[in-house]
Amino acid sequence: MSDKKKETPCIAVCLMDQKTGLCLGCGRTLPEIARWGRMASAERLSIMSTLHKRMQDAGIATAENGAS
Repeated sequence: MSDKKKETPCIAVCLMDQKTGLCLGCGRTLPEIARWGRMASAERLSIMSTLHKRMQDAGIATAENGAS
């Protein structure tokens, strides 16, 4: 598995929340998703470190924060 592959929060649940503009599966915005493959590793990791809180703040339930 390549390093780039490990640096993705994608869980193949690609649905955008119209209210927040976040993907319901990973918490990224459309511009982030579109640029993901062209981002430097450090930028991807930085964004990934914010996704859990971003989704919690937006009220989007994830498997990590209590959704089943």
